Amino acid sequence: MVFFGEYLVSFTGPGRVVLPKKLRELLQGNIFIVTKGFNFCLAGYDKRDWEKRASELLDVSLLEQDNLEKRRFIFSSTSYLEIDEQGRFVIPKPMLEYAKLDKKALVVGVGDHFEIWSPEEWEKYLKQVRT
Repeated sequence: MVFFGEYLVSFTGPGRVVLPKKLRELLQGNIFIVTKGFNFCLAGYDKRDWEKRASELLDVSLLEQDNLEKRRFIFSSTSYLEIDEQGRFVIPKPMLEYAKLDKKALVVGVGDHFEIWSPEEWEKYLKQVRT
């Protein structure tokens, strides 16, 4: 499974958005994982892939501060989300605030996962990496 492309989507209710069909088709089942990503975006994973990655994160030493900080950041914000028959899901309020999401979102394929960005933050990010 490889997530790719950019998809601009609109919120259909408070925190509710449609996951683009091309990305939805790559998920196994109707449950997927969303967690805080870096650069103020959200990261989405297939449930099975996430569980494999999570077990790998649990194998690192807690005696190293950097490892503990990464685990806190990722696991404290992880949510299992369900997609309904129309492809919609609801992003929890703390995640909406973290990613600065309001009326529209940009869903970006990143290979092994997808990210959900505010269109404004995505543009800021692109300007940073282009210079």
